[in-house]
Amino acid sequence: MTTDTHRATADTHRVIRPSILYFGTPVVLLTTENDDGTFNLAPISSAWALGQHIVLGVGRESQTARNLAARPELVINVASPELWERVERLAPLTGADPVPESKRAVYRHEPDKFTASGLTPAGSRLVKPPRVAECGLQLEARAAALTPGGAGLFFSVECEVLCVHADERVVVPGTHHIDPARWSPLIYNFRHYHGLAPEVGHGFRSETVKAASIDTPMERLSAAHE
Repeated sequence: MTTDTHRATADTHRVIRPSILYFGTPVVLLTTENDDGTFNLAPISSAWALGQHIVLGVGRESQTARNLAARPELVINVASPELWERVERLAPLTGADPVPESKRAVYRHEPDKFTASGLTPAGSRLVKPPRVAECGLQLEARAAALTPGGAGLFFSVECEVLCVHADERVVVPGTHHIDPARWSPLIYNFRHYHGLAPEVGHGFRSETVKAASIDTPMERLSAAHE
């Protein structure tokens, strides 16, 4: 039986067809190697994690897609809210030359995106593309598979994460855990930039809650033997 509450809630909705579906997704900056040994830097807002793998959505005609098809190494740099203006400087730029016809009305070619955005390259440990120094999380990775989708408009790129660099200020001291109270990704919400709102709770598998509860040397010793 449908309750009055359920019926009232359902009646507040209507069917729409948004032009985009970025309903609050993180912004990452991808660094990849160009044919001439220089490096491309590109923002995307289609990224999600499963275990030690990240799946990315990249446009078929993008320089990033071309680079990964030829050289699978990359760095997935996770931006934070204070970087939004520099991310936006990258938005109308493409490393593709010539600019694909479908992009010419909006995008322009830029060979040096680090300089154009005011971001700084930093050396990586295991891959050739550089990290973005200003990003609090940097994931060195290798593209394992590029799967076409969207009637050929994009690739879903499955990446194996090889090494994670984290700003020490967002790591729980003495652990390998990111402190969610100190870390916030830049969120792309229907073409507007946001940071995370204050925490409302935590999942039952949270490891940072347990780590934070280990305050005394005896408790640390006990936890180490669990």
